[in-house]
Order: sequence, then structure tokens, then C-alpha cells
Amino acid sequence: ALSFRERERERERAAQERTERQRTASRYTQYLDAKDIDRFSTFSHVEHPLAKSHKTMARQVLLFISLLAVGSVLGQVSYTIPEEMTKGSLVGNIAQDLGLQIKRLTSGKARIYARDTDQYVELNRERGVLLVKERIDREALCKQTTPCALHFQIILENPMEFYTVTVQITDINDNAPTFKKTKIIFKISETALIGAKFVLERAVDLDVEMNSVQSYELKPSDNFALKLHSNSDGNKNVEMVLQKPLDREKQEQISLVLTAVDGGEPQMSGTMQILITVLDANDNAPVFTQQTYKATVTENSLKGTIVATVTASDADQGSNSKITYSITNAADDDTRIFEINEENGNVVLIGIIDYEKSRNYQINLLASDDGGLTDSCKLIVDVQDVNDNKPEINIMSKSAVISEDLFFSTALIRHDITKPLDRNNEMASDTVFLNALSLLCVRAGKLFCSRRNVKRLVSR
Repeated sequence: ALSFRERERERERAAQERTERQRTASRYTQYLDAKDIDRFSTFSHVEHPLAKSHKTMARQVLLFISLLAVGSVLGQVSYTIPEEMTKGSLVGNIAQDLGLQIKRLTSGKARIYARDTDQYVELNRERGVLLVKERIDREALCKQTTPCALHFQIILENPMEFYTVTVQITDINDNAPTFKKTKIIFKISETALIGAKFVLERAVDLDVEMNSVQSYELKPSDNFALKLHSNSDGNKNVEMVLQKPLDREKQEQISLVLTAVDGGEPQMSGTMQILITVLDANDNAPVFTQQTYKATVTENSLKGTIVATVTASDADQGSNSKITYSITNAADDDTRIFEINEENGNVVLIGIIDYEKSRNYQINLLASDDGGLTDSCKLIVDVQDVNDNKPEINIMSKSAVISEDLFFSTALIRHDITKPLDRNNEMASDTVFLNALSLLCVRAGKLFCSRRNVKRLVSR
């Protein structure tokens, strides 16, 4: 005989079982429809007093509760299958797993009841197995939710029996990581500081867990490095961090490739191109092609004559590379003779140059960009002489008396012949014959007798 304590424990166990059956009944009332209730209407006729217009629904709920109160869910079974199985693939041997005979499935008109998932699994009563009815796409069914499972009931009649079935759908690596954009563009100043961060778009992978995005790669990594931040939702924020100064003059366009890699087998990846335009900063001064330019100009050249052209270049871009030319630190005389075109660097003659006044000029030139940076050079202009001056004779004594016995080469009078010093245009000879008889000649500014005996020459 059972002791009092054992009988009390038995009563408590029975009460717990009744409570559990009632909870199960409440859980499954939602799955019966009018067709089920009509089949079981011979067992009970319970009508809700307020169900004048909804008698059928009320009868469904109350009848199902009554049935489960006297019966119970007899068993449950769980299966795990991968997604994307072909139609007709075996899910599980439900008859064997529930301990049911094939003929019981047939006689009891066993069938699946599910609210939303009956389209994926079907029951073959003749074989006692569950089969894939339609291809199952885990991403379409559950999106990012894990675990992903199908829940349904197998119902048998005569007598009424209920079995719960769970089919868990595991993910396969059938989706590669993808980016919403195939290309993104950044414009970054070349003066950007080391450590500057630029947020990148993260990849999306419809798969879950290890089949989702696991890592990122950025190549080439000369100027930038990747930094990842994990979020509470498991996703990662991706940042591009500047780790080396940019120099537009060396590389104006930078092309990078961001690759997202999942952890599936086989491993899959997706890429996005990153195009970076390095914006110019005024970090380069103009530079003349030469530090000293030389030019030659003929004296008496016309105004407007281009004497020389100087050229400077600036490695910057836009307004930072616009160069303005000017003359600097020049004497007043130079600025009255020369000017420079501030746009093209042409040095133009605007005054009169005279070799006899100045044989060369030195002009200091300046090249400036819009940012205030400058470079300087000098232009040396040599003046080329032309024969533009006549000799002038200045006679110091206009008359002289000579004797007939005057010796040859005796100086008679002195005179000066003056002429501005023209290069290569000096007088070839200062000898001047004063009469047709060639009695006199001039040499070195003196008048000489050119015949040994004047008297003899005259008597002839």
C-alpha cells in the first residue's frame, strides 16, 4: 500500500499534468478551423451565449478546449534540414519517430495543420514520412531571425490525437555579400590630417551567422587603413582612416577596392570601388624654368618689341596655380623702358634704348600665385649697337704758313675728330686728303705735308 506521503505526491503529479494539458489546449485552440469542428461536432454541442453572429467560431474554441481537457498532446518531434532542398526531399519518418503504424495514419486521416507553413511540408500517409513540398528559402522565410523553424501539428481522428512537429531550417551559404552601391566617391583635401576618418557603406549578406559578413579588406592600403566597430545588433560599422599624408601633385586620383568576405564554405565575397579625388591646397610656389634669362635687343628697336618671354609653373591646381608676372625692385629708368605682360610673361619694349647710353640692362622679375607664394628670376638684356652716329671735325687752327722747303711729314695744324663710340663702327682711317694735289694729309688729328718739296711740286 502507498504511504500517505506517496499518495500526496501522486495527487500533485496528476494535478500538474492536468494543468499542463489545459495550457496546451489554450495554445492550440487557434489552429482549428470550422472544418475540424464540424468533424468533431458529434462529441459535444457547446454554444457560447454571446455568439449570435459568431456561433461557429465560439463552438470551435469551446469544443477544442473540451476535447483537450479530456485528451492530451501525445508527442512531439523535431527535425533539422538545410534550406533549398529540392521538392520531394525527405524531412523525416514521422510514423517511426512518433511510434505510429502506417495503417493508423491512414485510418485516422492523419493530416498537417499549420497556419502559414503548410506550403513547405507535406505528409505522405502511405509511407509515413514528411516530404519537402516546396523549396524553402530561409532568407525569405525568416530574414535575419535565428533560429528559423516551421511549426505545425499532425492531427489524427478516431480517436483524436495531436502531435507537434518542429522543422528547423539551417542556413547554407547561398548569398554573397553585396554593397548597395558599386562605387562611392570621396573628395579629400591634401591637407587632411593623419587620423581623419571617413565612414564607408557596410556590406549586406542575407545569410546568417558564419555565412554572413565576417571581415573587410581595403586594397591598396598605402594611404588608408580600415577600422571596424561592432554594433549591438552584430553588424560592423566600417571606417576608412587616413594614415599617410596626401599629395595631389603626386597623385590626384586614388582608386581603392573594399572587399567584404563571409565565413561560409565555399567562401563568398563582394566588392565596392572607392574613388578619391585629392583636392588641391596652395602648398606649392611658382617656379621659373630658369633663374637667369638672357636676351639681345637692337638699339632703336620699335616700341612693342618683345624682348624675351619668361615662364613659371605651379604644381597646384585651380586658382592656386594661376600665375601673375611682374617687374620688381627695378630702377625708374628700367620701368620706363620695359614692362612685362602679367599673364603670359612677355617682356616688352615700351621706351627707347640707346647703346651709347647703356649697353645692357638687368631686370628682376617676380611670379606670384593667387595664394601669395612667389618665385623670382632676373633677365639680362644686352643692347646691340647700330651705326647711327656721324663723325664731327673740330679744327683748332684754321690757317697755317708753310715754307717751300718744308720737309715731308711736318705737322702744320691740329684738329679733333669726335664720334660716339659705336661698337664695330669706328673710322677705318682718319686720313683726309685736303686738295687734289695731295700736298697735305691728316693723321692722328694733325695736318702733315705729304710731299718732300713743295716748291718743286708747284714749279712743275
